[in-house]
Parts: sequence; structure tokens; C-alpha cells
Amino acid sequence: MTSPPPAALPAFLTKQEDVAVAGVADLVMRSLLDRQQFCDPFGEAARQGISSAAWPLFGLLWPSGAQLAARIAVRGLVDGERLLEVGCGLALASLIGHRRGSDVTASDCHPLAAAFLAENLRLNALAPMKYRHGHWDGTLPDADRVPALAVLEGRFDLIFGSDLLYDRDASVALAGFVERHAAARAEVWIVDPDRSNRAAFSRLMRAQGFGVIEERLDQVAHDGVPAYKGRLLSYRR
Repeated sequence: MTSPPPAALPAFLTKQEDVAVAGVADLVMRSLLDRQQFCDPFGEAARQGISSAAWPLFGLLWPSGAQLAARIAVRGLVDGERLLEVGCGLALASLIGHRRGSDVTASDCHPLAAAFLAENLRLNALAPMKYRHGHWDGTLPDADRVPALAVLEGRFDLIFGSDLLYDRDASVALAGFVERHAAARAEVWIVDPDRSNRAAFSRLMRAQGFGVIEERLDQVAHDGVPAYKGRLLSYRR
């Protein structure tokens, strides 16, 4: 179903669909209609280093994100554990974890990520969950849009994300982000669609004391589910 955004969201086209995640009930998700959408009238995204070409990427559902959500759906719950999704976009995996009862914080640097999260929580009749601005290089948001208390702080037991290692600079920035926010005995999950920068990222993670296990996630197309090639990078110290 195609529609304009809710009143709280600026003018661009969105769609609403049921999203299946293996092992749990479907979620209703509001997303951007396609990669042609763009709306940055006050330059907020540009000040975060988000180009017009990159602007819509946060608001789409991606195969690696579905793979990550499926892993979060079957992960055991641990009392007192704090989870953080980095570069959450539409936060599909965070929504799954939140619905299961995990203490999840979603983070991104896109100016509209929080609004889409709020809308998808509403569509699924879920209680509010934590969202924090989290730019990997520490760039702060516009102060009139995001109060200081909404900027990511603290350390987490599991940090997870998908399709984040898109260039070498991103790998360096992400490793620095992990160093600032990982607890002493943290685990880090990255679902990666076989990009070429994972080796460099793993070297940086080993320098922080993390060991790494790579698990193939390849699947053939079946029952309307598209084929996927990629891997889960699991880091633990």
C-alpha cells in the first residue's frame, strides 16, 4: 500500500507492508516507497554527511537487515543485558528484540530514523523504546532537533548491525564506535553481504581484544523469499 507519510513526517512517499521474520510473528512496517525519495529542506542530513543518494537508504528494508532480525528473534534473553543496534535504519531487528522483551536501544544518525521508529512502534501496538542519535565519528545532531540527553552514551553487552562495512572509512569509524560503546565482555554481531572491507574491520576488532567467528548465511530463493549471500561476523571478548 502506497501512501503519503503520517502528519509527523515530511513530504515524501512511503509504503506499508507486512514483513515476515523467521521464528516470530510478522511486523507491519512503514518504509520509503523507493530509492528515489529525498527530503532534506533544512540540510540536517547533509550536516551529518548524508548525501542525496544516501538519504533514502535508512528508510528501506534490506536483505541483510532481515537476516539480522531473524538472529535476534531466536537469541536467548538475558536479565540485565543491554542491546544496541548501530546504523539501525528502520530498526527491524531492534523492533523484534523489543517485542520479545530485550532492553534494546536503536541508534542512527539520519534525521528521520526516530520518526519512522515511532511510527512502526505505533503500527505494531508496541510500547515506546529507546532511540539515540549515534554517529560513528561522534558528529552531534542539530541541537534544536535532538536534545543532549538523546545522544548515545554508555556501554552495551551486544552491539549489532547489518550491511555497515560499505567502505574502508566506515570500517574504521565503526570500530571506533564499538570501542566507545562496548562493555568489557561485549559481543558484536555484523551481518555483511560479502563486502570487501570485513577483513580490515576484523583486524581493528582484534586490536580491541575481540575474537571473530564467521558464519555463512547463504540461502537459495524459496517461497517468495529472495536468495541471499553473506555472513554473520560474531566478535566476542
